[in-house]
Amino acid sequence: MKEDFVILVDEKDKKIGLKEKVAAHLGEDSLHRAFMFFIFDDRGRLFLQKRSKDKMLWPLYWDTGASHPRVKEDYESAGMRRLKEELGFSCQLENIGKFQYKSRYKNIGSENEICAVLAGRYNGVVNPNPGEIAEWKWIEIKSLKKEITKNPQHYTPWLKIGLKVFLKERKGRFLK
Repeated sequence: MKEDFVILVDEKDKKIGLKEKVAAHLGEDSLHRAFMFFIFDDRGRLFLQKRSKDKMLWPLYWDTGASHPRVKEDYESAGMRRLKEELGFSCQLENIGKFQYKSRYKNIGSENEICAVLAGRYNGVVNPNPGEIAEWKWIEIKSLKKEITKNPQHYTPWLKIGLKVFLKERKGRFLK
């Protein structure tokens, strides 16, 4: 099954059904599974990408990469699949934790997700999919935090929350 459907869950992340992906993002009542990834290089820099202009929600906002697991995927395998689709590589991912959030994007749609924070390390060639990513760069966490404070409107809501979860739970393992 492609990403045409999202996995609906209760507040404990227990699967309760499926819903067509676009329909799930038009209302605010469809709590569903999602994940984001934090990929670091050996210098401790984080991979950051600007979402494609063609994204329905938060186009041209900075993010680390995010998507939804398919029906038979766990968070880590979904993340590894999505890395390959978006960035042309894959790496081992560690599930750092989860958070629940709800955020509306203009009058277009919203996110209502339980989002897993996945982290990994990669130092090779990045081959971004232009249908998914408008720009990309490596950035130090300290610089990203300053940039988010200065210009929060340029970053996805889940990136701002996920960064706090990552820094609280596991920063030492991936940062220099």
